[in-house]
Amino acid sequence: MATTTGRSCLQYLLHLAQDHLDFRLPEIKALLALRGKPFQPSENFKEKCPFWCLDGLSEEDVRSIMARSVCTKSAFELWGHGQTHSELRTSLLKYPSENMSPFMHKDSTYRINVYTYNKTLIFEDRIKRIDALEYLPFEGTVSLKSPEHIFCLLEDYGTDPNNIPEQPFYVYFGRWDGQRELIRSHSVKNRHFIGNTSMDAGLSFIMANHAKVKENDVVFDPFVGTGSLLVACSQFKAYVCGTDIDYNIIHGKGRSSRKNQKWRGPDENIRANLRQYGTEKMYLDVMLSDASKPVWRDAALFDVIITDPTWSLTSPVSQAYHLSDIFTDLLNFSAHHLVIGGRLVYWLPIYRPEYCEEMVPLHPCLQLVSNCEQTLSSHTARRLITMEKIKEPEELDSLSHQADPRFSPYQGHNAFREKYFSGLNKRGGKEDNKSNINGE
Repeated sequence: MATTTGRSCLQYLLHLAQDHLDFRLPEIKALLALRGKPFQPSENFKEKCPFWCLDGLSEEDVRSIMARSVCTKSAFELWGHGQTHSELRTSLLKYPSENMSPFMHKDSTYRINVYTYNKTLIFEDRIKRIDALEYLPFEGTVSLKSPEHIFCLLEDYGTDPNNIPEQPFYVYFGRWDGQRELIRSHSVKNRHFIGNTSMDAGLSFIMANHAKVKENDVVFDPFVGTGSLLVACSQFKAYVCGTDIDYNIIHGKGRSSRKNQKWRGPDENIRANLRQYGTEKMYLDVMLSDASKPVWRDAALFDVIITDPTWSLTSPVSQAYHLSDIFTDLLNFSAHHLVIGGRLVYWLPIYRPEYCEEMVPLHPCLQLVSNCEQTLSSHTARRLITMEKIKEPEELDSLSHQADPRFSPYQGHNAFREKYFSGLNKRGGKEDNKSNINGE
Protein backbone atom coordinates (compact mmCIF):
# COMPACT_ATOMS: atom_id res chain seq x y z
CA MET A 1 0.00 0.00 0.00
CA ALA A 2 1.22 3.49 -0.74
CA THR A 3 2.69 5.38 2.18
CA THR A 4 0.48 8.21 3.39
CA THR A 5 1.94 11.50 4.51
CA GLY A 6 -0.95 13.03 6.39
CA ARG A 7 -4.50 13.63 5.29
CA SER A 8 -3.47 16.00 2.49
CA CYS A 9 -1.99 13.14 0.43
CA LEU A 10 -3.96 9.91 0.46
CA GLN A 11 -4.80 6.89 -1.65
CA TYR A 12 -8.34 6.70 -3.01
CA LEU A 13 -10.37 3.91 -4.55
CA LEU A 14 -12.68 4.79 -7.44
CA HIS A 15 -15.52 2.46 -8.34
CA LEU A 16 -16.00 2.89 -12.09
CA ALA A 17 -19.21 2.32 -14.03
CA GLN A 18 -18.95 -0.58 -16.46
CA ASP A 19 -20.57 1.25 -19.36
CA HIS A 20 -18.70 3.63 -21.68
CA LEU A 21 -15.44 1.83 -20.83
CA ASP A 22 -13.45 3.79 -23.43
CA PHE A 23 -14.49 7.11 -21.94
CA ARG A 24 -13.37 6.51 -18.35
CA LEU A 25 -9.62 7.12 -18.49
CA PRO A 26 -9.80 10.36 -20.54
CA GLU A 27 -12.51 11.69 -18.21
CA ILE A 28 -10.58 11.02 -14.99
CA LYS A 29 -7.34 12.38 -16.48
CA ALA A 30 -9.12 15.56 -17.59
CA LEU A 31 -10.78 16.10 -14.20
CA LEU A 32 -7.47 15.56 -12.40
CA ALA A 33 -5.79 18.01 -14.78
CA LEU A 34 -8.35 20.65 -13.79
CA ARG A 35 -7.06 20.20 -10.22
CA GLY A 36 -3.44 20.31 -11.35
CA LYS A 37 -2.95 16.68 -10.39
CA PRO A 38 -1.34 13.89 -12.45
CA PHE A 39 -2.98 10.52 -12.97
CA GLN A 40 -1.08 8.21 -10.58
CA PRO A 41 -2.55 4.69 -10.50
CA SER A 42 -1.29 1.92 -8.23
CA GLU A 43 1.00 -0.80 -9.53
CA ASN A 44 -1.80 -3.30 -10.22
CA PHE A 45 -3.82 -0.84 -12.31
CA LYS A 46 -5.99 -2.40 -15.03
CA GLU A 47 -7.94 0.02 -17.20
CA LYS A 48 -10.98 -2.27 -17.71
CA CYS A 49 -11.23 -3.16 -14.01
CA PRO A 50 -14.19 -1.64 -12.06
CA PHE A 51 -11.86 -0.47 -9.26
CA TRP A 52 -8.95 1.95 -9.61
CA CYS A 53 -6.52 2.87 -6.83
CA LEU A 54 -5.11 6.38 -7.28
CA ASP A 55 -2.29 7.88 -5.23
CA GLY A 56 -1.51 11.37 -4.00
CA LEU A 57 -5.00 12.84 -3.82
CA SER A 58 -6.68 15.06 -1.26
CA GLU A 59 -10.29 14.86 -0.15
CA GLU A 60 -10.92 18.12 -2.04
CA ASP A 61 -9.54 16.54 -5.24
CA VAL A 62 -11.88 13.57 -4.94
CA ARG A 63 -14.94 15.65 -4.11
CA SER A 64 -14.21 17.82 -7.13
CA ILE A 65 -14.05 14.74 -9.35
CA MET A 66 -17.22 13.24 -7.91
CA ALA A 67 -19.11 16.51 -8.34
CA ARG A 68 -18.96 16.08 -12.11
CA SER A 69 -17.74 12.61 -13.09
CA VAL A 70 -20.10 10.39 -15.08
CA CYS A 71 -17.83 7.36 -15.31
CA THR A 72 -17.15 7.11 -11.55
CA LYS A 73 -19.98 5.70 -9.43
CA SER A 74 -18.41 6.08 -5.97
CA ALA A 75 -15.16 7.06 -4.27
CA PHE A 76 -13.54 5.76 -1.10
CA GLU A 77 -10.64 6.90 1.04
CA LEU A 78 -8.66 3.66 0.86
CA TRP A 79 -7.36 2.34 4.19
CA GLY A 80 -6.28 -1.13 3.16
CA HIS A 81 -6.40 -3.73 0.42
CA GLY A 82 -5.07 -7.14 -0.57
CA GLN A 83 -5.66 -10.29 -2.57
CA THR A 84 -7.07 -12.03 0.50
CA HIS A 85 -8.79 -10.99 3.73
CA SER A 86 -5.57 -11.88 5.55
CA GLU A 87 -3.60 -9.46 3.37
CA LEU A 88 -6.34 -6.87 3.92
CA ARG A 89 -5.93 -7.22 7.71
CA THR A 90 -2.15 -6.77 7.45
CA SER A 91 -2.62 -3.71 5.24
CA LEU A 92 -5.22 -2.13 7.57
CA LEU A 93 -3.06 -2.64 10.66
CA LYS A 94 -0.27 -0.72 8.94
CA TYR A 95 -2.52 2.22 8.08
CA PRO A 96 -1.63 5.31 10.20
CA SER A 97 -3.90 5.52 13.24
CA GLU A 98 -3.92 9.33 13.02
CA ASN A 99 -5.72 9.03 9.67
CA MET A 100 -8.34 6.71 11.18
CA SER A 101 -9.02 8.42 14.49
CA PRO A 102 -11.07 11.43 13.22
CA PHE A 103 -13.74 8.97 12.03
CA MET A 104 -13.68 6.35 14.78
CA HIS A 105 -13.84 8.28 18.08
CA LYS A 106 -16.48 7.47 20.70
CA ASP A 107 -18.74 10.42 19.86
CA SER A 108 -19.08 9.40 16.18
CA THR A 109 -21.73 7.27 14.47
CA TYR A 110 -20.94 4.88 11.65
CA ARG A 111 -22.13 2.06 9.41
CA ILE A 112 -20.18 -0.64 7.56
CA ASN A 113 -21.44 -1.73 4.14
CA VAL A 114 -20.32 -4.88 2.35
CA TYR A 115 -20.24 -4.50 -1.42
CA THR A 116 -19.47 -7.37 -3.78
CA TYR A 117 -18.85 -6.91 -7.49
CA ASN A 118 -20.13 -9.72 -9.76
CA LYS A 119 -21.34 -11.86 -6.85
CA THR A 120 -24.23 -11.77 -4.38
CA LEU A 121 -23.66 -12.63 -0.72
CA ILE A 122 -26.45 -13.75 1.57
CA PHE A 123 -27.15 -11.58 4.61
CA GLU A 124 -25.44 -13.97 7.06
CA ASP A 125 -22.19 -13.89 5.05
CA ARG A 126 -22.24 -10.11 5.00
CA ILE A 127 -22.56 -10.04 8.78
CA LYS A 128 -19.63 -12.45 9.07
CA ARG A 129 -17.50 -10.11 6.93
CA ILE A 130 -18.35 -7.18 9.20
CA ASP A 131 -17.69 -9.16 12.40
CA ALA A 132 -14.28 -10.16 11.04
CA LEU A 133 -13.26 -6.48 11.10
CA GLU A 134 -13.31 -6.42 14.92
CA TYR A 135 -9.58 -5.71 14.96
CA LEU A 136 -10.28 -2.15 13.78
CA PRO A 137 -10.51 0.42 16.61
CA PHE A 138 -14.15 1.48 16.18
CA GLU A 139 -15.26 3.34 19.31
CA GLY A 140 -18.37 5.10 17.99
CA THR A 141 -22.00 3.99 17.83
CA VAL A 142 -23.49 2.02 14.95
CA SER A 143 -26.24 3.92 13.10
CA LEU A 144 -27.81 2.15 10.14
CA LYS A 145 -30.11 4.98 9.07
CA SER A 146 -28.11 8.22 9.36
CA PRO A 147 -24.45 7.62 10.25
CA GLU A 148 -21.85 10.38 10.19
CA HIS A 149 -19.39 8.05 8.48
CA ILE A 150 -19.88 5.11 6.12
CA PHE A 151 -17.19 2.47 5.73
CA CYS A 152 -17.16 -0.10 2.95
CA LEU A 153 -15.69 -3.53 2.52
CA LEU A 154 -15.48 -4.20 -1.20
CA GLU A 155 -14.83 -7.57 -2.83
CA ASP A 156 -13.99 -7.84 -6.53
CA TYR A 157 -14.97 -11.13 -8.18
CA GLY A 158 -13.95 -10.08 -11.68
CA THR A 159 -16.12 -9.15 -14.63
CA ASP A 160 -17.09 -12.57 -16.07
CA PRO A 161 -20.61 -13.48 -14.89
CA ASN A 162 -20.15 -17.00 -16.28
CA ASN A 163 -17.00 -17.71 -14.30
CA ILE A 164 -17.39 -16.34 -10.77
CA PRO A 165 -14.60 -17.50 -8.43
CA GLU A 166 -15.27 -18.87 -4.95
CA GLN A 167 -12.94 -16.29 -3.40
CA PRO A 168 -12.55 -12.66 -4.52
CA PHE A 169 -9.66 -11.61 -6.70
CA TYR A 170 -9.16 -8.54 -4.53
CA VAL A 171 -10.60 -6.94 -1.39
CA TYR A 172 -10.61 -3.31 -0.26
CA PHE A 173 -11.65 -1.39 2.84
CA GLY A 174 -12.14 2.35 3.05
CA ARG A 175 -14.27 5.31 4.01
CA TRP A 176 -17.05 6.18 1.56
CA ASP A 177 -16.48 9.68 0.19
CA GLY A 178 -19.20 10.41 -2.35
CA GLN A 179 -21.14 9.27 -5.41
CA ARG A 180 -22.25 10.78 -8.71
CA GLU A 181 -25.47 12.79 -8.90
CA LEU A 182 -25.45 14.76 -12.16
CA ILE A 183 -27.03 12.21 -14.51
CA ARG A 184 -30.14 11.70 -12.42
CA SER A 185 -30.73 15.41 -11.88
CA HIS A 186 -30.39 16.27 -15.59
CA SER A 187 -32.34 13.47 -17.25
CA VAL A 188 -33.50 14.49 -20.73
CA LYS A 189 -36.90 12.95 -19.96
CA ASN A 190 -37.60 15.83 -17.57
CA ARG A 191 -36.11 18.61 -19.74
CA HIS A 192 -38.28 21.53 -20.83
CA PHE A 193 -37.09 21.73 -24.46
CA ILE A 194 -36.05 18.58 -26.34
CA GLY A 195 -35.83 17.24 -29.87
CA ASN A 196 -35.84 13.79 -31.42
CA THR A 197 -32.06 13.61 -31.13
CA SER A 198 -31.39 15.48 -27.88
CA MET A 199 -28.24 13.99 -26.41
CA ASP A 200 -28.32 11.82 -23.32
CA ALA A 201 -27.33 13.77 -20.19
CA GLY A 202 -24.54 11.36 -19.29
CA LEU A 203 -22.84 11.66 -22.66
CA SER A 204 -23.22 15.45 -22.61
CA PHE A 205 -21.42 15.64 -19.27
CA ILE A 206 -18.74 13.20 -20.46
CA MET A 207 -18.07 15.51 -23.42
CA ALA A 208 -17.88 18.55 -21.13
CA ASN A 209 -15.45 16.70 -18.87
CA HIS A 210 -13.23 15.58 -21.76
CA ALA A 211 -13.21 19.23 -22.85
CA LYS A 212 -12.10 20.32 -19.35
CA VAL A 213 -14.89 22.89 -19.19
CA LYS A 214 -14.44 25.12 -16.16
CA GLU A 215 -15.80 28.27 -14.55
CA ASN A 216 -15.84 31.38 -16.77
CA ASP A 217 -14.89 29.46 -19.93
CA VAL A 218 -16.62 30.53 -23.14
CA VAL A 219 -18.04 27.45 -24.85
CA PHE A 220 -19.32 27.29 -28.43
CA ASP A 221 -21.40 24.62 -30.19
CA PRO A 222 -21.62 25.18 -33.98
CA PHE A 223 -24.32 22.48 -34.35
CA VAL A 224 -26.24 23.39 -31.23
CA GLY A 225 -29.61 21.71 -31.86
CA THR A 226 -31.70 21.79 -28.67
CA GLY A 227 -28.64 22.74 -26.62
CA SER A 228 -27.98 19.61 -24.56
CA LEU A 229 -24.24 20.31 -24.60
CA LEU A 230 -24.80 23.91 -23.55
CA VAL A 231 -26.88 22.70 -20.60
CA ALA A 232 -24.03 20.44 -19.46
CA CYS A 233 -21.32 23.09 -19.86
CA SER A 234 -23.35 25.77 -18.10
CA GLN A 235 -23.64 23.44 -15.11
CA PHE A 236 -19.87 23.84 -14.72
CA LYS A 237 -20.28 27.66 -14.73
CA ALA A 238 -19.11 28.22 -18.30
CA TYR A 239 -20.67 30.84 -20.56
CA VAL A 240 -22.33 29.11 -23.50
CA CYS A 241 -23.38 29.99 -27.05
CA GLY A 242 -24.05 28.25 -30.33
CA THR A 243 -25.32 28.27 -33.88
CA ASP A 244 -27.48 26.01 -36.01
CA ILE A 245 -28.87 26.06 -39.54
CA ASP A 246 -32.35 24.87 -38.47
CA TYR A 247 -34.60 27.90 -37.93
CA ASN A 248 -37.27 25.97 -36.03
CA ILE A 249 -34.76 24.52 -33.57
CA ILE A 250 -33.04 27.85 -32.89
CA HIS A 251 -36.34 29.62 -32.27
CA GLY A 252 -38.13 26.72 -30.56
CA LYS A 253 -40.86 26.50 -33.17
CA GLY A 254 -42.54 23.73 -35.11
CA ARG A 255 -43.72 20.26 -34.12
CA SER A 256 -43.02 19.00 -30.63
CA SER A 257 -41.02 15.84 -29.98
CA ARG A 258 -43.10 15.05 -26.90
CA LYS A 259 -45.79 12.43 -26.82
CA ASN A 260 -49.34 13.82 -26.92
CA GLN A 261 -48.08 17.33 -27.79
CA LYS A 262 -48.48 18.51 -31.39
CA TRP A 263 -46.64 21.85 -31.38
CA ARG A 264 -43.90 23.39 -29.26
CA GLY A 265 -45.00 25.90 -26.64
CA PRO A 266 -44.01 29.61 -26.65
CA ASP A 267 -41.25 29.07 -24.09
CA GLU A 268 -39.68 25.88 -25.45
CA ASN A 269 -36.13 26.98 -26.29
CA ILE A 270 -32.52 26.61 -25.20
CA ARG A 271 -32.61 29.55 -22.81
CA ALA A 272 -35.56 27.94 -21.01
CA ASN A 273 -33.53 24.75 -20.54
CA LEU A 274 -30.77 26.66 -18.79
CA ARG A 275 -33.38 28.47 -16.70
CA GLN A 276 -34.75 25.09 -15.66
CA TYR A 277 -31.38 24.15 -14.14
CA GLY A 278 -30.63 27.56 -12.63
CA THR A 279 -27.88 28.49 -15.11
CA GLU A 280 -29.64 31.05 -17.33
CA LYS A 281 -27.04 33.68 -16.38
CA MET A 282 -24.43 31.60 -18.25
CA TYR A 283 -26.42 31.83 -21.51
CA LEU A 284 -24.83 34.16 -24.07
CA ASP A 285 -26.97 33.49 -27.15
CA VAL A 286 -27.66 31.19 -30.08
CA MET A 287 -28.12 32.27 -33.66
CA LEU A 288 -29.13 30.95 -37.05
CA SER A 289 -26.00 30.25 -39.08
CA ASP A 290 -24.59 27.88 -41.70
CA ALA A 291 -21.46 26.19 -40.33
CA SER A 292 -19.98 26.07 -43.84
CA LYS A 293 -20.01 29.89 -44.09
CA PRO A 294 -17.54 31.99 -42.02
CA VAL A 295 -19.31 34.59 -39.87
CA TRP A 296 -16.82 35.15 -37.04
CA ARG A 297 -13.97 37.63 -36.89
CA ASP A 298 -10.52 36.04 -37.10
CA ALA A 299 -9.60 35.78 -33.41
CA ALA A 300 -9.29 33.23 -30.61
CA LEU A 301 -12.78 33.59 -29.11
CA PHE A 302 -13.52 30.31 -27.36
CA ASP A 303 -12.02 28.20 -24.58
CA VAL A 304 -13.95 25.13 -25.73
CA ILE A 305 -15.68 24.03 -28.93
CA ILE A 306 -17.94 21.07 -28.24
CA THR A 307 -20.39 19.63 -30.74
CA ASP A 308 -22.08 16.75 -32.51
CA PRO A 309 -22.06 17.44 -36.27
CA THR A 310 -23.60 14.07 -37.11
CA TRP A 311 -27.11 15.58 -37.09
CA SER A 312 -26.36 16.09 -40.80
CA LEU A 313 -26.98 12.38 -41.34
CA THR A 314 -30.70 13.02 -40.99
CA SER A 315 -31.14 16.75 -41.50
CA PRO A 316 -32.77 17.64 -44.87
CA VAL A 317 -31.23 21.11 -44.81
CA SER A 318 -27.67 19.78 -44.91
CA GLN A 319 -27.60 17.10 -47.61
CA ALA A 320 -25.12 19.04 -49.73
CA TYR A 321 -22.68 19.49 -46.82
CA HIS A 322 -20.54 16.36 -46.96
CA LEU A 323 -19.21 14.87 -43.73
CA SER A 324 -15.60 15.15 -44.88
CA ASP A 325 -16.15 18.89 -45.47
CA ILE A 326 -17.89 19.27 -42.10
CA PHE A 327 -14.92 17.83 -40.23
CA THR A 328 -12.35 19.76 -42.26
CA ASP A 329 -14.22 23.01 -41.61
CA LEU A 330 -14.67 22.17 -37.93
CA LEU A 331 -10.95 21.58 -37.39
CA ASN A 332 -9.99 24.70 -39.33
CA PHE A 333 -12.52 26.75 -37.39
CA SER A 334 -11.19 25.39 -34.10
CA ALA A 335 -7.58 26.09 -35.07
CA HIS A 336 -8.47 29.75 -35.67
CA HIS A 337 -11.00 30.37 -32.90
CA LEU A 338 -9.80 28.34 -29.91
CA VAL A 339 -7.40 29.82 -27.38
CA ILE A 340 -4.06 28.03 -26.95
CA GLY A 341 -4.75 25.01 -24.73
CA GLY A 342 -8.45 25.12 -25.61
CA ARG A 343 -10.14 21.87 -26.52
CA LEU A 344 -12.31 20.64 -29.38
CA VAL A 345 -14.59 17.70 -28.57
CA TYR A 346 -16.86 16.18 -31.22
CA TRP A 347 -18.45 12.95 -32.47
CA LEU A 348 -17.13 11.15 -35.54
CA PRO A 349 -19.43 8.44 -37.06
CA ILE A 350 -17.63 5.40 -38.45
CA TYR A 351 -18.45 2.22 -40.34
CA ARG A 352 -16.77 -0.37 -38.12
CA PRO A 353 -15.68 -2.93 -40.75
CA GLU A 354 -13.60 -0.24 -42.48
CA TYR A 355 -12.42 1.85 -39.51
CA CYS A 356 -8.76 2.67 -38.99
CA GLU A 357 -7.06 5.49 -37.09
CA GLU A 358 -6.14 7.27 -40.34
CA MET A 359 -9.83 8.16 -40.70
CA VAL A 360 -9.68 10.56 -37.74
CA PRO A 361 -9.21 14.10 -39.11
CA LEU A 362 -6.01 15.85 -38.02
CA HIS A 363 -4.76 19.42 -38.10
CA PRO A 364 -1.22 20.78 -37.54
CA CYS A 365 -2.50 23.18 -34.86
CA LEU A 366 -4.50 20.56 -32.94
CA GLN A 367 -3.11 17.66 -30.93
CA LEU A 368 -5.19 14.49 -30.58
CA VAL A 369 -5.84 13.84 -26.87
CA SER A 370 -8.24 10.90 -26.91
CA ASN A 371 -10.33 8.79 -29.27
CA CYS A 372 -13.13 6.79 -27.63
CA GLU A 373 -15.63 4.46 -29.27
CA GLN A 374 -19.34 4.17 -28.56
CA THR A 375 -20.67 1.09 -30.37
CA LEU A 376 -24.07 1.62 -31.99
CA SER A 377 -24.49 -1.68 -33.81
CA SER A 378 -22.47 -4.56 -35.22
CA HIS A 379 -21.42 -2.37 -38.14
CA THR A 380 -21.60 1.24 -36.92
CA ALA A 381 -20.17 3.30 -34.10
CA ARG A 382 -19.25 6.84 -33.31
CA ARG A 383 -16.00 8.01 -31.81
CA LEU A 384 -15.66 10.83 -29.34
CA ILE A 385 -12.64 12.82 -30.51
CA THR A 386 -10.86 15.23 -28.15
CA MET A 387 -8.19 17.60 -29.49
CA GLU A 388 -6.22 20.44 -27.92
CA LYS A 389 -4.91 23.53 -29.64
CA ILE A 390 -1.11 23.66 -29.40
CA LYS A 391 -0.22 26.59 -31.66
CA GLU A 392 -1.67 29.43 -33.70
CA PRO A 393 -2.29 28.85 -37.43
CA GLU A 394 0.45 29.96 -39.79
CA GLU A 395 0.55 30.31 -43.54
CA LEU A 396 2.62 27.14 -43.77
CA ASP A 397 -0.19 25.16 -42.15
CA SER A 398 -2.38 25.52 -45.22
CA LEU A 399 0.49 24.14 -47.30
CA SER A 400 0.80 21.24 -44.85
CA HIS A 401 -2.81 20.38 -45.51
CA GLN A 402 -2.04 20.01 -49.19
CA ALA A 403 1.30 18.21 -48.87
CA ASP A 404 0.82 15.90 -45.87
CA PRO A 405 -1.72 13.07 -46.38
CA ARG A 406 -2.38 12.99 -42.61
CA PHE A 407 -4.13 16.35 -42.91
CA SER A 408 -6.13 15.53 -46.03
CA PRO A 409 -9.89 15.04 -45.64
CA TYR A 410 -10.94 11.41 -45.54
CA GLN A 411 -13.60 11.18 -48.24
CA GLY A 412 -14.87 7.82 -46.99
CA HIS A 413 -16.94 9.61 -44.35
CA ASN A 414 -19.25 10.82 -47.11
CA ALA A 415 -20.53 7.29 -47.70
CA PHE A 416 -21.40 6.65 -44.06
CA ARG A 417 -25.10 7.38 -44.53
CA GLU A 418 -25.42 4.83 -47.35
CA LYS A 419 -23.41 2.20 -45.45
CA TYR A 420 -25.44 2.76 -42.30
CA PHE A 421 -28.80 2.28 -43.98
CA SER A 422 -27.45 -0.53 -46.16
CA GLY A 423 -26.42 -2.42 -43.03
CA LEU A 424 -29.82 -1.67 -41.52
CA ASN A 425 -31.65 -3.13 -44.50
CA LYS A 426 -29.57 -6.30 -44.43
CA ARG A 427 -30.95 -6.95 -40.96
CA GLY A 428 -34.52 -6.46 -42.02
CA GLY A 429 -34.59 -2.95 -40.61
CA LYS A 430 -33.46 -3.96 -37.10
CA GLU A 431 -30.51 -2.43 -35.30
CA ASP A 432 -28.33 -4.32 -32.82
CA ASN A 433 -28.36 -1.33 -30.51
CA LYS A 434 -31.18 1.17 -30.17
CA SER A 435 -28.87 4.10 -29.42
CA ASN A 436 -29.39 7.18 -31.59
CA ILE A 437 -26.72 7.79 -34.19
CA ASN A 438 -26.81 11.47 -33.46
CA GLY A 439 -27.63 13.89 -30.70
CA GLU A 440 -27.75 17.56 -29.89
